[in-house]
Amino acid sequence: MAKVPLGVGPRRPQIVVLFGATGDLARRKLLPGLFHLSAAGFIPGCRIIGVSLDDLDAEGFRQIARASVEEFSTHEGEPDAWAEFAPGVDYVPLGAGAKALAAAVERAERAFAGDCQRLHYLSVPPSAALSTVRLLGEAGLVERARIIMEKPFGTDLASARSLNAQLHEVFNEEQIFRIDHFLGKEPAQNILAFRFANGLFEPIWNRNFIEHVQIDVPETLGLEKRTMFYDSIGAFRDMVVTHLFQILGFVAMEPPTALEPDAISEEKNKVFRSMLPIRPSDVVRGQFNGYREEEGVSPESDTETFIALKCTIDNWRWAGVPFYLRTGKRLAEGKRIISIAFREPPKSMFPLDSGVGAQGPDHLTFDLADVSKMSLSFYGKRPGPGMRLDKLSLQFAMHDTGLVGEVLEAYERLILDAMRGDRTLFTSAEGIERLWEVSTPLLETPPPVRLYAPGSWGPNSMHQLIAPHAWRLPFERGWRDPNRAGS
Repeated sequence: MAKVPLGVGPRRPQIVVLFGATGDLARRKLLPGLFHLSAAGFIPGCRIIGVSLDDLDAEGFRQIARASVEEFSTHEGEPDAWAEFAPGVDYVPLGAGAKALAAAVERAERAFAGDCQRLHYLSVPPSAALSTVRLLGEAGLVERARIIMEKPFGTDLASARSLNAQLHEVFNEEQIFRIDHFLGKEPAQNILAFRFANGLFEPIWNRNFIEHVQIDVPETLGLEKRTMFYDSIGAFRDMVVTHLFQILGFVAMEPPTALEPDAISEEKNKVFRSMLPIRPSDVVRGQFNGYREEEGVSPESDTETFIALKCTIDNWRWAGVPFYLRTGKRLAEGKRIISIAFREPPKSMFPLDSGVGAQGPDHLTFDLADVSKMSLSFYGKRPGPGMRLDKLSLQFAMHDTGLVGEVLEAYERLILDAMRGDRTLFTSAEGIERLWEVSTPLLETPPPVRLYAPGSWGPNSMHQLIAPHAWRLPFERGWRDPNRAGS
């Protein structure tokens, strides 16, 4: 196992109180992630207290945790460390109340000689978030504590403000970490490195050279077990405010004064403050055929399962550059890409039959899959006589470096950051309230949903939204396979 670099983990032992500890997210991501962080030496000491509605004892929860690690861990060789990890796993049924929870935390803290940091992870439904926060206050577990919250962070401006006000009655803003697992992925963070560490790209990262930007996150999945929850919020609230807008903030932000959480958060919030309100005429809402037949969905449901929209950032850098966002369920492919389209030369000296311009502008594309990939397309001359041009590309994949095994999963990275108090990849109350503010015109007067076939790319009207440009997905040329000879 690779040696953990100094300074990447917290300095103090961590007491993790995991609410919703027997749920799907905890089993698939959180428990295996905490196990890996502990086994790999990222945390100087860790005790986990699971909390859920299930009537279990500590041994019963340890069995669930071990099964989760064995089934879902993506790191090799670590199950051997279970014997060392297991004694630090405890459990308190939610029904046991605040006193039992406080006693369990006290027992866990006695295992360490010095001060401990408390990390409360709320993997619970939105309706249970505030009652869980109040339980922590009643148990006296606010001091030396940070709290991670899952989306949604409200459903409109009024509910976001109310939620934040009630959270601040128990925890101060510096203690609250609103998680977005998209930003925990290596490729999302690579945007910062790519922009600000390379003299080649930062000078052209503006309206003078960039024609438009696409952030495209289609999903092949349906609603799974989230039907009732999803029908109450739809694709815009579920994905755009909490995920795609956050990615937009990273793409569009100004250079921070320092690579520090406060400086980066301030630049992201400046982007959000510069966003113009979203006009309903710049939005396409869709619903896949058969959605209204799903169990728990009203036959008259107007909930969108697809959304495409145009955003405008009214500042010096981005004036006149449209940002196109798209996401939805039951679409043709599951992808996560950012595509930067550069302006074409103002005049062409090449013959009409050369092929130049026939395949659109040059693009810089980031693939936000778990393993980072980037591609830069450009025109190049086809070998042979004459002047025929083809679209070529330079491609990079994390596989090329031999460092794939060192990539932390998104939840692992974000949990580690929260333990360290690093807010760089988390959303602030100010930021989330501003995003709901610019969304208000759309939420108050949404355009009608348009039906689309499952397995397609969405309603046809999405092409009119982006015209005269075109959506990058589906790709005309796929990513090269790094394992294939000659690729």
